[in-house]
Amino acid sequence: MSFASTVSNGDHAIGLIDRQLRALVDWHAPVLADKDPEPLHQLRVSMRRLRVSLNQFAPVLRLPADLRLSRLAKTARRLGLARDLDVLQARLEQRWLPLLPQAEIATLRPVLKQLQRERQQAHGQLVEQLKGAAYLGWLAQMQRWLRKPALTPLADEPLAGWQLGALRKESHREQLHDLRKQIKTGRYQLDNCKALLSAPSRSWQGTFKQMQELLGELNDLQVLQRALDDQLPGALAKEVPELAQLLSHSESQAWQGWRALACGPMGGGGGSALLAMLQHDQRRALRHNQWLKLCSGIQRAVLLDLPSLGVSR
Repeated sequence: MSFASTVSNGDHAIGLIDRQLRALVDWHAPVLADKDPEPLHQLRVSMRRLRVSLNQFAPVLRLPADLRLSRLAKTARRLGLARDLDVLQARLEQRWLPLLPQAEIATLRPVLKQLQRERQQAHGQLVEQLKGAAYLGWLAQMQRWLRKPALTPLADEPLAGWQLGALRKESHREQLHDLRKQIKTGRYQLDNCKALLSAPSRSWQGTFKQMQELLGELNDLQVLQRALDDQLPGALAKEVPELAQLLSHSESQAWQGWRALACGPMGGGGGSALLAMLQHDQRRALRHNQWLKLCSGIQRAVLLDLPSLGVSR
């Protein structure tokens, strides 16, 4: 007897939410201490996973009417700002500076100091958010609900396939940053219901992770370029020509890797194969159209040209 046929929708959803809520509590103090960037990253991932689960299993849950998911989204945005600055600093200091001549390193020193000031400011705002009554009240409300969860009648049914498809974004977004977020959401949803997946469908989790990482690399390079443009007195290619060349090369490599991955699995009927596997695994396939949007979004994005991303060449 399969896991999916012995575990109810409600038990599975509660287990996921409980685990993810505990992660928020566990990472809270280390993020406030700010001794290492990893807790911030882990808190952000845990918060994103919790948001995905609450949306994905919404038909099973009867949450308090005044429990606003927008509160979690607001806190996540604060986490994202501080995390982006961590990534920028780490990329410059650990990846790029060791490759540059001393003249360019000297040019970038004021940029690094400004990023550090912005990071301190972002962390201060994040601390206010995490210590605030609104966020702590939201956590307490979720914990009270978990002690005696209210569920819909659907919760008593065996874990079913409708959860697989819950991409809730209705519009097609061709920008790669938005596509990366869609892929990430889809990957987390597949992970939440991996017991329902056949081996071929599970193999797509790794493909989506690779796609997400490559698009994340492109996004990080864009963010870094914008930060440098804001801080340097002149054009990037003029002020730090070797760094500009390194960034351009990295962009091209990430873009080629993304194109190869997307054109491979998603081309030649690959997208249709994924949809067919998910449809077989879901049986009901009530949200088949949402996965169709994701697959078609990937296929359309493959047709974009790198210069259209707004990244310096």
